[in-house]
Amino acid sequence: MQKQYDIAILGGGPGGYTAAIRAGQLGFSTVVIDKTNLGGICLNWGCIPTKSLLKNAEIFDQIKNHSADFGIKTNGLEYDFKKIIKRSRDIADRISKNVELLVKKNKVDRFRGFGKLISQNKIEVYDNEKKSIETVNAKKIIIATGAHPKLISSIPVDKKDIITSTEAMSLENLPKDLIVIGAGAIGVEFAYFYSTLGTKVTIVELLNHLLPIEDEEISIALEKSFKKKGINILTGAVVEKAEVKGGKVEVTVNVNSQKNILSAEKVLSSIGVVGNVEGIGLEELGVQVEKNHIRVNKETYETNIPGIFAIGDVIGPPWLAHVASAEGIHCIERLKGIIHPAINYDNIPGCTYCQPQVASVGLTESKAKEKGYKIKVGKFPFMASGKAFAIGEREGFVKIIFDAKYGEILGGHIIGNEATEMIAEITLARSLEATGESIIKTVHAHPTLSEAIMEAAANAYGEAIHI
Repeated sequence: MQKQYDIAILGGGPGGYTAAIRAGQLGFSTVVIDKTNLGGICLNWGCIPTKSLLKNAEIFDQIKNHSADFGIKTNGLEYDFKKIIKRSRDIADRISKNVELLVKKNKVDRFRGFGKLISQNKIEVYDNEKKSIETVNAKKIIIATGAHPKLISSIPVDKKDIITSTEAMSLENLPKDLIVIGAGAIGVEFAYFYSTLGTKVTIVELLNHLLPIEDEEISIALEKSFKKKGINILTGAVVEKAEVKGGKVEVTVNVNSQKNILSAEKVLSSIGVVGNVEGIGLEELGVQVEKNHIRVNKETYETNIPGIFAIGDVIGPPWLAHVASAEGIHCIERLKGIIHPAINYDNIPGCTYCQPQVASVGLTESKAKEKGYKIKVGKFPFMASGKAFAIGEREGFVKIIFDAKYGEILGGHIIGNEATEMIAEITLARSLEATGESIIKTVHAHPTLSEAIMEAAANAYGEAIHI
């Protein structure tokens, strides 16, 4: 059976389902094809369920280590690891079902199966036995197949002893010890989660700091915090190999030409992701792929093949759900003739949800200097915040970088409680081309953590009141 649509979307993650809903809103006849539950890795095995796990760890840590500060007495505190995992899975399942309802509400058809492009305007849908179950014809095709964990031969993932983030979210038992290879957001979040629940954690990172793309001061602050929590950190470390031996995993690490052999019950490989480009018909159609990602025009998201578009993780960094969603909406609206400026990839917020949280947007201090800016830097510690003091969250600080000549906000960096919520103010300010003075003269509610943003801006100009 063949069906005709205006738009067919291959992949139902944050990019795919968002594009599908927007297409339905704009009157396009639309179908979204995905072999698993809608929501993709983010909703089912990433963004949402990991935040559930991290909240569990945060609450446990607060009660165990800080309840006495609030005059609350606890005895015999313990947790049920299986229930922690189940809560995470239940939340993911519930939200995925909500997305399915939203897609249906917007009159978007939904086919469950593996989709493969067989022509410029046609997708064949197969079931788990590789039997064709549907042929979809569409005027336009959008590829939103996402990405999967990067695998290398020296770290042979078996999904039992050497695992990826997917397995890390559904372990049956808490491991006694864990080696995390890679200190990006995924690695750092899982290191925090397992360490808080009692696992002995070691992080191994090739570059010189945790979260190496963040501002150096932020990374150093996070390292200090993690070390206080008992997390072992090895940076500037090259992993030569990982081997399962006698029920344990041995990891050979080279640090400053010195070989170290680490041993743990589990090893988590979190060294990055690559696009899901295999087996979906790209090579046969001549769709241009570079370094496992589809090449597109970043204004239209069209590939080198007319009528075929791609969005989200499959087109490369930044590998962020909110970027995929924005690209999906942008792509659909252009197809409808609604033309907006291209997405500003220099103003994309990045968030890491460990404790303390880390969030940033724009340039780091070192990048601003490399670009030749003369800068003003303002910082404000949560130690000096009345709200942070009251709620017992005094760790961290806000750092904002300004162009000294015009006052342009070049970058914002936050480490501390609710950093991932607070970064939106700086992101919006940058999108509106606000200046340091704009932030300083905007009256912020008191007492709030967001006052720290105003104080950091004022600090850059010698006007801070509370430091």
